[in-house]
Order: sequence, then structure tokens, then C-alpha cells
Amino acid sequence: MRHRTTALHRLVVAGTATVALTLGVGVPAATARAADAPSEAAATARGHLPGFDAEPLAQRLAPLPGYHAGALVRVDGPGRGPLWTGTAGAVTADAHFRIGSVTKAFTHTVALQLVAEHRIGIDDPVRSHLPDLIPAEYGGVTVRQVLDHTSGFPAPAPTPAPRNGPGWWLMGVTPGDGVRDAFALAAADDAWRRHRPAPGTVQQYNGLNTLVVGLLVEKVTGNSFREELDHRILRPLRLRHTSLPASGDVSIPGPHARVYVGADEVTRQSPYPWAEGGMISTAADLDRFLTALLSGRLLPPSVRKLAFSVPEVPNAPRNRHCGTAGKACFAPVGLMRLTLADGVTVWGKTGSRPGWENGFFTTPDLRRRVVYSLNPNGTGTSQEHTDYVLALVGAAFTGVPPTAAEPADPGHRPR
Repeated sequence: MRHRTTALHRLVVAGTATVALTLGVGVPAATARAADAPSEAAATARGHLPGFDAEPLAQRLAPLPGYHAGALVRVDGPGRGPLWTGTAGAVTADAHFRIGSVTKAFTHTVALQLVAEHRIGIDDPVRSHLPDLIPAEYGGVTVRQVLDHTSGFPAPAPTPAPRNGPGWWLMGVTPGDGVRDAFALAAADDAWRRHRPAPGTVQQYNGLNTLVVGLLVEKVTGNSFREELDHRILRPLRLRHTSLPASGDVSIPGPHARVYVGADEVTRQSPYPWAEGGMISTAADLDRFLTALLSGRLLPPSVRKLAFSVPEVPNAPRNRHCGTAGKACFAPVGLMRLTLADGVTVWGKTGSRPGWENGFFTTPDLRRRVVYSLNPNGTGTSQEHTDYVLALVGAAFTGVPPTAAEPADPGHRPR
């Protein structure tokens, strides 16, 4: 592979910055086998879902902890309209917010639709579609492994953050350059080359995978990812308040909260995470999407079973999203499987952007669904943010926090 020695090619909406580079960390290899997702009946039988009680959630919102400036929580169930909606701070129930890595569920769903249409083979080598992007040493990585985060790809290159100085929230990188930068950094890292895991042997949640998925969709269809997203999901589901902004569009539709990281107002920010984390939505639209996905409206049965099949591999040491049991939790559809108190199983996804921390979860039978959007202000520890999200999710389903660790990344990266 040809090494790149120049700085990242940045798409700068306003201001300039120099971004420090970090190197990927290798993880040990293990053997792998895929396990089918549990049926709805089996998942429900694992634990008891109590009747909904709004009081535990209301107590989490009043008062908000000092490291959050605002919050929106919506709980849905059978029937029309939400079971309960709670807000705190200057946030309205119909607010738009940047959903961060919840975007991944949309992106992976689009790719799986192409699998169902036989336009992409689930076990195709990704490099066979993107030979100019994926280095030859990763030539054995398949579409399935990119979708379920067992590709063994290196960590993404660093993203814009306060360390980059004024206007950091308006800076970005093009998807192709972001992928190339990550591979270039890995190629220069002797430790990574010595310990790089074999494809399909360990699960490491990695935004680089989803950037590749978005670029794969564009290569196979000949259309922009935005066009495919709109044609396949947004218009059919009438998600009128959901969008993937163009690369130079730093705006967000109203109503929305004004969000800050420290003294910096970051409400207007670059949507550069793109197919990995650049979308904007509302609680109502996210609930509609999650309901359609779990009810089978977006994927045919032949692919739906594959979509929710979690690989039977261990977590990589740095993979903090799946709890302490050491087992994988992400499925090709872009959702994670989480076990709550009393053994209740839910599926969902978390995501963050500067000033927003969001997520959605549902029981497999859709009897209980929750969407939340928080407005962190840049204070508080990682553990405090994690504990608070765990408390919200637990209160929505069982009244107590789940046993798994860290379903959300409280940092500023689109995770």
C-alpha cells in the first residue's frame, strides 16, 4: 500500500485546524461462528416486561444532572401515539436532533436491501467492489464482516474536537479521505500490523466499517447514498423530519435545542460523519423507523434473519459497548442486542454528536420502545454519562438499569 505522508485532506466549512493522528491497536484473534437472532417468542420468554410506569423516568429528568442541559424521552407501545413523553430544559417533544451513530442502522438497512436484491453478495469480498479504497491486505474481508463489525479494520482517524481550536465543530473530512487516512495510519503502525485480527474472529465496533458500507452502496447503485436513503427508507416511511444533510450544510431544522460544548455553541455543525453518523431526525420519526425495521417492512424474511444474526465471537478488548460478558452484541443490521434487568432483551442503537447524545431501543415484539435525546454540555465524566443513559433505558423498560455496560459513547465522536 502506498503510504500517505501529507496531512488529512479536510473539508473545512469554516476555519482550519491541524488534526493529531492516532494509531490503531491490535487485538487477538479467535475463532468465529454466526448465531441466529432469538425469535420474538424466545426473547420475550427470557424475562418479564413489567407494565409501564412513568415515574422512574420522570425522576431521572427532574432535576437533570448538571452535565446535561436538556433531555427528551419518548416511550411508545401498542396503539397510536406515545405512552409517555418527557422533556427537560429548552427542548420540545418535536425537537430535531443530530442522531450520530443511530445513522448506522439506516445505512446497514440500505445495504441489506441491496443484498436482498442480489446486487451485493453478503460474502463478497468488499475489495472486489472497492479495489481503489480497500488495501490488498484486507482483501479477504467480506460484506458480512463489515456489517457486523468483525472486519478487523483499523480504528478511524481522529475526528475534529475542541483540541483543534476555534470552529472545530464546523470542520470535517470527506468519507473517502476518512477511510484512506485510517488505512494509511495503520500501514505505518508496526504494532497494528503484527497484531491485526483475522477477519471474522473478533467484534470491534468501528465507524470505519459503516463509512465503507456507505461507499459500497454508492458504488453498487451508481447513486449518492443520500439518494438511496431517501428512495428506500425516508420517502416510503414518510419520515418527513429525517434527513442526511449535504456535506456543506451545517444547519438543523427547527424546532431544536441550542447546544454547547463548554463555551462553544455547536448547534450548527458539519455533518461530515455522513452515512456513519451525519443524520438528523426526531423522536417520532426514529420510532417509526425502528417499528418498520423490527416488523419486517424494510427487509424481506430471507434477509431479515441474517440482519439480526449476532456473530458468536468475543469482544475486542476495546469494545466497551456489549457489556462485561465478553460476547459480541452487534448484528449486521446495525443494531445491538442488550440484556436488561430480569432478563428482558432489547434491540437498539446509541449515537452522539457534539451537544447531543441519543439512542433508541425496543423489545423484539415492539411492545415497548424508547427514544431519547440528551444535550450534554461537555462536563461530567464518562462513567457519569454512561450511568445516566443506563438509568434512562432501564427505567423505560424495567424500572432499573440494565446489567450491560456502556451502551452509549459519551464522547464527541459519532459513535
